Amino acid sequence: MEELSKRARKLAAALEPVAGQVYFSPEAHQGYERLGFDPSPGDFGGVAGPDMSAYFTSRGSVMGQVPGEVVAAAFGVFNPTVVVGAVDHGWSLTDAATICAARDEGAIAQLVRILGEKPDGIDRVNQLLAVAVDELRPEGRPLYAGLASLDLPGHPVGDMWRRADLLREFRGDAHINAWTSAGVGGCEMCLLTEPYWGLPLRTYSRTRAWREVDFDSAEARLIDRGWLEEGGLTEAGSAERERIEVATDRQCKPAIDALGDDLGELIATLSSWGADVREAKGYPASGPQELADLAMSRR
Repeated sequence: MEELSKRARKLAAALEPVAGQVYFSPEAHQGYERLGFDPSPGDFGGVAGPDMSAYFTSRGSVMGQVPGEVVAAAFGVFNPTVVVGAVDHGWSLTDAATICAARDEGAIAQLVRILGEKPDGIDRVNQLLAVAVDELRPEGRPLYAGLASLDLPGHPVGDMWRRADLLREFRGDAHINAWTSAGVGGCEMCLLTEPYWGLPLRTYSRTRAWREVDFDSAEARLIDRGWLEEGGLTEAGSAERERIEVATDRQCKPAIDALGDDLGELIATLSSWGADVREAKGYPASGPQELADLAMSRR
């Protein structure tokens, strides 16, 4: 299991800047702005951050014209009240198909600008990503299933991005399955994750729109469970948080097994592209996967 976790987390880290760059793409932000959303609010870790209404609506659009409550359920760690209001506003401006198309266009445009129309190795990466994605199943994975219902963009870079996004959202859905089955709520998961990553409580999780009253009650519940004390994880809390991550890794096993000995080749190419994306300010210099990798190295 330890080897599976290492391989699954290395793949997730390599995928993250390539798939997740859509949320920081100036081309995507401009596309949303043309639909009536606010422009990027500015700097977010050295890159252009997303307007939150556009973020919730565009990412949620892969599931169709669903209400904010469904988007909140699929996203998991965000304050549902904020998500519902943001999605309601988004659907007053546009529809799912339109903003989904703008999302695709913005993501592909940024990658082409940074990597080129056909970067070296793109055909091989598409082949390997297809092998991994073909082994995934949709049960209990709403964002993955929504993406899987869409056609491939039909462009080498676009197809690569779609497949990378499918793997990213599959792991995200799996992660929510892992922590909800452990009886953990969204705000609680944020508070468990910060010290697991080596961050102070109530720092990164503020980007998920929780209020102080939410933090207070979630922290009290975690203390009652013996998982949190004095602003950090107890031994039991650290073990439980790692179990949640391992449960996430386990659900990614079909993709890891399908790639087999080719996993290293895929990670190497994606990591190189991810470095290029970061260098061009298309994704923050460090993200959740780097923090997760650091956490694993300390264990």
